[in-house]
Amino acid sequence: MSGHERVKAGSKMQYIENKTYAEITVGDSAQLTRTLKQQDIELFAVMSGDVNPAHVDLEYAKTDMFHGLIAHGMWGGALISTVLGTELPGPGTIFLNQSLRFEAPVRLGDTVVVRVEVTDKRPKGRLLLECTCVNQEGKMVTEGVAEVIAPEEKMRRPRIVLPEAHLHVQGAQYARLIKATHDLAAVRTAVVHPCDSLSIAGAMAAARQGIIVPVLVGPRKRIEDAARAAGQSIDGVEIIDTPHSHAAAATAVALVRSGKVEALMKGALHTDELMEAVVDTALGLRSERRMSHVYVLDVPTYSKPLLVSDTAINIYPDLTAKRDIVQNAIDLAHALGIAQPKVAILSATETVNPRIISTVDAAALCKMADRGQITGGLIDGPLAFDNAISPAAAATKGIISHVAGDADILVAPNLDAANMIAKQLIYLAGADAAGIVLGAKVPIVMTSRADSAVTRLASCALAQLFINGPRPSVS
Repeated sequence: MSGHERVKAGSKMQYIENKTYAEITVGDSAQLTRTLKQQDIELFAVMSGDVNPAHVDLEYAKTDMFHGLIAHGMWGGALISTVLGTELPGPGTIFLNQSLRFEAPVRLGDTVVVRVEVTDKRPKGRLLLECTCVNQEGKMVTEGVAEVIAPEEKMRRPRIVLPEAHLHVQGAQYARLIKATHDLAAVRTAVVHPCDSLSIAGAMAAARQGIIVPVLVGPRKRIEDAARAAGQSIDGVEIIDTPHSHAAAATAVALVRSGKVEALMKGALHTDELMEAVVDTALGLRSERRMSHVYVLDVPTYSKPLLVSDTAINIYPDLTAKRDIVQNAIDLAHALGIAQPKVAILSATETVNPRIISTVDAAALCKMADRGQITGGLIDGPLAFDNAISPAAAATKGIISHVAGDADILVAPNLDAANMIAKQLIYLAGADAAGIVLGAKVPIVMTSRADSAVTRLASCALAQLFINGPRPSVS
């Protein structure tokens, strides 16, 4: 919603009005009160380019000479300018000079009262104003003098409501995910054909974090060459030598069946090669549950992790397969600490249309949840993508739902749609995407050549949390 729309939506229009030079007398004053928040610090740093650790680095600030200084008085100086430009004299004010002294630090959580008072009225519209910022303890943190030219003409305009600002720290969701594994036992993981720099580096990074105990399965020489190229030491790491990638996949699956590893991690081989061995009827890792792939996306414009499925395994799933896709995603959400995940079953519309099969399937899945055939989450559908993730879109359509506008999980009607949703979020919205295959006897970490280091760690963390988290067993 734009600032203009937000104002119109309110119960009363608010205005901003100035005081002209003729109206102002010595002793006139204006003030505002603000509390310093973390987002204020980050926005100020982005706007100004000020990345002084004493101002923006919480850990540095705890140990430096300022003893907890989070933001300097420049924030107070900006607020003084706000009062001058919006309250006294207000719109039309021309700034000539501002001299400030910063008496004390402003810390995260401090509340300051910012006040300006006219102390001298000079010819040619000039004013001198005393400027102060006092914190919640009554202590002066900033004081000084401003010289301005007051406006000659009266001005009254609607007060513009500023748009919401969203700051996103890349990988922040994944950092929390990885941190959640710190007290868990490392998972013995067969890394299948790690014969390029990215694969071996990702596996060894996860090992250093205590997320996995890697067992490297593939041609020994190629693995050792990849490790040297990546600058990785694999001393002491178990290597199982195989002649090629197909043999590596089969060997890794056999390690699972014999109980020697608890998870698989895809290396430098095609997904189809690995999954061919996994789904083998006689020697694979099939369970009673249909396998499906789940992306866990860290989307800059979404406030929480967003799970999308099935993006890689089931091309045109029928209703039975969709039931398992939904349940797999719910089970993973539980392992991530989401007690009652909200599942949106996606289609092109939010109403059931017999000519659009995905809407009929969505309605059936909701009824299956009502009957206990899907458990552990709140399910609604059909929902269009916008209705699933945007409260405003859901409200506009008049959709009353515990899921609409706040989904944790998006289940697409087919692989094409799921994959395109995920890839659009990755490449147009700047999302990070960790991936895992569930429904087999063990979780399978699916990495992509385009994955960043933190994404590869997060994918391994998904497997570790899933193995150790609350979930029903698959047989």
